[in-house]
Amino acid sequence: MASVLLLPSSSSSCCCSRKINAAIYVPKLPKLSLSLPKIPMRNLGEELNIRDGFINTVPVEKINDRSHNSSTNIVTTQLYAILEAVADRVEMHANIGEQRDNWNTLLVNSINMMILTAATMAGVAATAGIGMPLLALKLSSTLLYSAATGMLLIMNKIQPSQLAEEQRNATRLFKQLQSQIQTMLVIGTPAQEDVKEVMEKVLALDKAYPLPLLGAMLEKFPAKFEPAVWWPKNQVLQKKNFLHEGKQCNNGWSEELEMEMREIVKVVERKDIEDYVRLGNLALKINKTLAISGPLLTGIAALGSAFVGNGSWAPVVAVAAGALASTVNAFEHGGQVGMVIEMYRNCGGFFQLLQESIETTLQERDLEKRENGELFEMKVALKLGRSLSQLRELARKSASSHVDEFASKLF
Repeated sequence: MASVLLLPSSSSSCCCSRKINAAIYVPKLPKLSLSLPKIPMRNLGEELNIRDGFINTVPVEKINDRSHNSSTNIVTTQLYAILEAVADRVEMHANIGEQRDNWNTLLVNSINMMILTAATMAGVAATAGIGMPLLALKLSSTLLYSAATGMLLIMNKIQPSQLAEEQRNATRLFKQLQSQIQTMLVIGTPAQEDVKEVMEKVLALDKAYPLPLLGAMLEKFPAKFEPAVWWPKNQVLQKKNFLHEGKQCNNGWSEELEMEMREIVKVVERKDIEDYVRLGNLALKINKTLAISGPLLTGIAALGSAFVGNGSWAPVVAVAAGALASTVNAFEHGGQVGMVIEMYRNCGGFFQLLQESIETTLQERDLEKRENGELFEMKVALKLGRSLSQLRELARKSASSHVDEFASKLF
């Protein structure tokens, strides 16, 4: 009995020992090598942005590229807006120029017909005897002469032929500016300074060639003839080197080229500008004389026609003064003396602008800030209607003080 009772205990102890051995056995795990990424160091600005919840995941280089592209797009958009305004101005000046040219033609013909009709009536009234026919002819002639006098005063004040020439010049200059903007947009890299420069040119042209008559019309009879100015007086030195392939030494400039440009400036100032100022003053004096003579003659003719029938000289004065007034009016406005004055103003301004552009370029000591020398020389030659060899020959003649010709061969 005792032996029987001891057997289970021994078997249970063996089972327990086996269970313990099984529980203690643990297999060996392989070693794992883990590499943790390094935490990037942030500056104070980035740390504050992250704390505030603004996490920037775009690289700094891409941000700079985007900001540069954005600024370039803004400049391009501004230039296109200015280009549209310039195109609109071209159309406006062309239309108004055509209208004012029609004014000149219609007013000249109308006033001359009125003067000749009044002179004819004054001559017929001298042979009409007395009574109502004489009174009717005298009154009609006087009224026509008086109306012609008033219209001549207005016409001589505004000078329609000169107004038309102003608008033609404005149309040409705005077209030139339009072409410059288009070239800048196509092959250039416009910046904000270019937008400012173009805006100043547009405003300078608006001031030089105003559209309205009342309050803004240019003085047609100034005390002294002066060339037209349609560019900003404080214009910045233009550097438009659109071709960047292959850098040239000294940006195409040399001491010989600078001396050549200085001699060209001397010829332009001594020959072309001086000659156009002289011709402009002469045309201005002639126009002043004609502008006074026309209304004065029609006024005398109106007085003479009023006294027809009261003396033998009254019809003679009325008819003769009317004929002279018609001749003066035809010469002044039919010959478009005002247009000739404006043409001289524009030509003088052209040469003055050329002179200032050359002097401004030569005053810049940094050659890289100048326009390319070879390109600048070619532009000057084209503006003067000369080839490069002819331009250099003119400079050599000027240096030896043997210049017997004008700088420009165009006009």
